[in-house]
Amino acid sequence: MEMGICSIKYATGWNKIMARYPDFPLIFPEDVKRGVDYVYGRFQQWGAALINEMDTRDQVQDAAPSTNIYAVVTVGSIKSPDKGNIAYSVSKGKFMGYVSTAGTQAWEAFN
Repeated sequence: MEMGICSIKYATGWNKIMARYPDFPLIFPEDVKRGVDYVYGRFQQWGAALINEMDTRDQVQDAAPSTNIYAVVTVGSIKSPDKGNIAYSVSKGKFMGYVSTAGTQAWEAFN
């Protein structure tokens, strides 16, 4: 039964796309005529698909590092830092954090 789950084969970077949670099943009068067990089974399938998608996303999130920490002589040697990166600058003897906002893109020293 297709329940609106995003197929991995259509995604190029499946761990970088937002989660596609299954759509709540619509129940029609003819479904009710089939019986309570049929309707309950539809909801069980939906719940199982939802749990599977959430567990998969949890595993991807848990496997990703929260930030990158570099040990470098100068922070200028890091070619393309990302927002939130942390580096220990040996030349300054300080930890530096990369700040990237609309107005600022620079390494800032921690206290």
